[in-house]
Amino acid sequence: MRRFVAVAFACSGGLLVPGVARAHFVLQAPASWAEQGPLGDPQKSGPCGQADPGATAVPTGMVTPYAPGDTVTVTIGETVTHPGHYRAVLSTTGQDGLPADPPVTPGSTPCGTAEIQNPPVYPVLADGMLVHTAGFSGAQSFTFKLPSDVTCTGNCVLQVAEFMSDHGLNNPGGCFYHHCANITIQAGGGTDGGAGESGSGGGCGCAAGGGPSSALGLLGMALVAIGARRRRR
Repeated sequence: MRRFVAVAFACSGGLLVPGVARAHFVLQAPASWAEQGPLGDPQKSGPCGQADPGATAVPTGMVTPYAPGDTVTVTIGETVTHPGHYRAVLSTTGQDGLPADPPVTPGSTPCGTAEIQNPPVYPVLADGMLVHTAGFSGAQSFTFKLPSDVTCTGNCVLQVAEFMSDHGLNNPGGCFYHHCANITIQAGGGTDGGAGESGSGGGCGCAAGGGPSSALGLLGMALVAIGARRRRR
């Protein structure tokens, strides 16, 4: 297994917001296990933001079904920019089964650099994703494959963690912020990122934040329909 260390990033060029330290990214997909504030809180405490000071985690009841070997698309919206990257980790034994955040090496900042698994080793499914030094222009996505030999119908948690090279160790969450999604992995359970479902009653639910692409798609369909009606006149 090869491992390398992420390069420490300079803060210049970022879109840091002075005085804002409450939250830094929103998990748009898969559906988050907890309700998220406008900036993405709660997310500071590991492994899933469930112990953030002053921000109580309220479960959504959402569960996203997958099948073994499915491709998972993770979509995040970064609300307060920090240079760094993202990683995805799977637990089949609930939130308590998620490993600790990887070690960091201080440099010009306390967080400096973090170890990146390349290639990732289970339970890490993706690492070093969306490396950036400046703010994104919008929501960002990355994909990875679920293991073909792992199944779980309960206590299956996907963690998406953000490493921030310019963060301070005295901040809640240290060098990492965290979101989680409750999922299932079973034969016929989903096809490459099936829709989230309510975990409380079998009804179909929608992941929060469908995003601008969905709205644009609906607008395009409406414009096509209007054009067709005009041509028939």
